[in-house]
Amino acid sequence: MGKNPAAANRGIPSKEDFKEWYPFIVEAAELVDKRYPIKGMDVWRPYGWKTMRLIDDLTHREMERTDHEEVNFPLLIPEDLLDKENKLVSLLKLAREKGVDPSELRMDDEVGGFAKEVYWIRHAGETELDKPMFLRPTSETAMYTMFPLWIRSHADLPLKTYQMVNTFRYETKQTRSFIRVREIHFFEAHTAHIDEEDATRQINQDLEIVENLMKDLKLPVLISKRPVWDTFPGAWYTIAIDVIMPDGRTLQVASVHHYRDQWARAFDVTYEDTSGEQQYVHQTTYGMSERLLGAIVASHGDDRGLIMPPAVAPIQVIVIPILSKDGSEEVMSKAEEIVSELKSSGIRTKLDSRAIRPGQKYYDWEIKGVPLRIEIGPRDLANNAVMCAKRTGEKTSQSLDGLVDAVQNQLETIGDEMMSNSLEHFNSHLQNLPSFTVDGNNLQFSEPIQTNKVYEFAFAGNDAEAEMIEKSTGLSFLGDSTKLYDKEQPCIITGTLTTRRIYLAKAY
Repeated sequence: MGKNPAAANRGIPSKEDFKEWYPFIVEAAELVDKRYPIKGMDVWRPYGWKTMRLIDDLTHREMERTDHEEVNFPLLIPEDLLDKENKLVSLLKLAREKGVDPSELRMDDEVGGFAKEVYWIRHAGETELDKPMFLRPTSETAMYTMFPLWIRSHADLPLKTYQMVNTFRYETKQTRSFIRVREIHFFEAHTAHIDEEDATRQINQDLEIVENLMKDLKLPVLISKRPVWDTFPGAWYTIAIDVIMPDGRTLQVASVHHYRDQWARAFDVTYEDTSGEQQYVHQTTYGMSERLLGAIVASHGDDRGLIMPPAVAPIQVIVIPILSKDGSEEVMSKAEEIVSELKSSGIRTKLDSRAIRPGQKYYDWEIKGVPLRIEIGPRDLANNAVMCAKRTGEKTSQSLDGLVDAVQNQLETIGDEMMSNSLEHFNSHLQNLPSFTVDGNNLQFSEPIQTNKVYEFAFAGNDAEAEMIEKSTGLSFLGDSTKLYDKEQPCIITGTLTTRRIYLAKAY
């Protein structure tokens, strides 16, 4: 697709040049301002923050529906808790590498291994602290210090908590708004259960929550169980949720971890069962971040700017009066009446009464991705109608009678069109791995491997064979799809029949 001439005149890069288009749109749409004097710590502007809060509202709704309770933990964590986490993670990593149960190793066998990309606080005023503190990168250590105080018996379980907070990680790679930042707007749910089975039910519920949220955000996703070497060492297993970006690379927007009782043993989180015996709880976590907004920007935008899903659009409808020398007062009065009526019906609506040309108004709201634009001028008023322009395309006349229902239908249609477009992009980037021949420890493919595609294939091989595939393609295993093949397929390496579907991609 060629460059949009109108967009070119406005200075908007083509979306085909995604590296240029994305940062331009993020700032031009006034989501964030990157000029704050700390790299990777953007300032949220009102329009971007309102969008993020609307995403949060959807998450709050799902948490309430599933009986999670909101908490808010301190930002600072003492150094000794990080040491405790490092020891646990290193122990679990070592046990995984040796193929033994963690209980067979001592907690202090190995201490390093967990990246300490944290921001340290070593002074309070001019006083050097006896115990340094750090800004939370996540909250396992903070929360699990308190869980033993909250959990006494089986009657206290399941414990289902969540919080929405800022987390901090010293990101050394190139930062990119929403996608890779140093101060992260973060959602995390932490739960504790009586046993592995109940914790697994929570994992399944988390994936149901993911499905509901992505439906509202109009984002088709890949859901895969990460391979062992890409699983957080503190987890028994990790399930990740990825979006396929415009350049064909994948972006992880959420993850779910099943911890079994590994963290409970380290933090002594136990409960008294019905027999009076002490048992360790089994735990899960579910995390998402502002990457969701980055995925919305990237997935739905075009050469004219953003396209906001109606569910999280700060302004769902913009009303623009088309004024002339005659009848301006009547047009403005009707425009205000329309705004009031739509707002009363729960539709987020704004009147643009600025004294500038209509074309400039169209441009401003197109780049912000407002789903529906309503125009009303003297001729429309005379016909008891308005013009409705969908951000996804198409402009139609709509009677003022029954306008609320018509607008709600239009917003629903826009959402359906956005999902349809997203699915088209999603499906166009999924394809089977090309055939190959094996040359020693290398695979020779029948056609070039593309870094802008997500490949899928049946696989029943071992880690060494998986590594051979990764090195031969230059891509990464996303892991086992949660959607197995309907019928057994031959493994591309061993020929063994399997229903395992593996995703392979270039990831952010």
